[in-house]
Amino acid sequence: MQNITLGQYLPGASPLHRMDPRNKIILTLCYIIGIFLVKGPAGYLLSAALVYACSRMANIPLKYLARGLKPLRIIIIFTTVLNLFMGGGEDVFFQIGFVRATWSGLGNAVYFALRLIFLVLGTSLLTLTTSPIALTDALERLMSPLRVVKFPAHELAMMMTIALRFIPTLLEETDKIMKAQSARGADFETGNLLRRAKAMVPLLVPLFISAFRRASDLAMAMEARCYRGGEGRTRMRVMQLTRIDLGAVLLMAAYIGLIVAEGLLL
Repeated sequence: MQNITLGQYLPGASPLHRMDPRNKIILTLCYIIGIFLVKGPAGYLLSAALVYACSRMANIPLKYLARGLKPLRIIIIFTTVLNLFMGGGEDVFFQIGFVRATWSGLGNAVYFALRLIFLVLGTSLLTLTTSPIALTDALERLMSPLRVVKFPAHELAMMMTIALRFIPTLLEETDKIMKAQSARGADFETGNLLRRAKAMVPLLVPLFISAFRRASDLAMAMEARCYRGGEGRTRMRVMQLTRIDLGAVLLMAAYIGLIVAEGLLL
């Protein structure tokens, strides 16, 4: 649980930290689109180079960034195996009965696994370099044009950011409950996968109680500070684009252009 990096924020003064959060959200979406447009190895090498450059720029060790992949290793392995044996093609290199694996399926399995990996790394960079308050303001500003159709932009942005921010808090609370129950004789480590899953069931009741208590405390704190939604609210920091944002846009445009060019050449 300590390996989950999504939702955590590491304060810093790097160029990536100083970027406009609205621009970071849009560029992250462009990066995700670019990942799904990749058609060959060169595109994935380019994506890896972009993630590495951003992590160095943000002074975030790549090893720390890769920690977020550990909780998803089962999903990545399952997706890889599923694409390996369910892929089409006649170039079979392994077969037992009706179960067979082809070189085309192997290529698809590797590509899908890399897409999941780069997807997690890219979104982790966004949350690690952007504070929850900045994310809330950026999401609200990006969804503000929808107010003409009575869309609750501020409320939705607030809920999304609070949910994202509470991920590490709930994980820390789960770890505390597990240690407390282990001290009382509970066993979460031995047995097969089904037995370990059943052992996790007693964690749900205290975890839900703790989550509802935290939500109630947060609601009372917001009401005590006269929170009444986004209508008429002002902001301490005004977001504006800088040269760093312009350079990031040009870099992302070059990345998307190279990805599209690779797809046209293949």
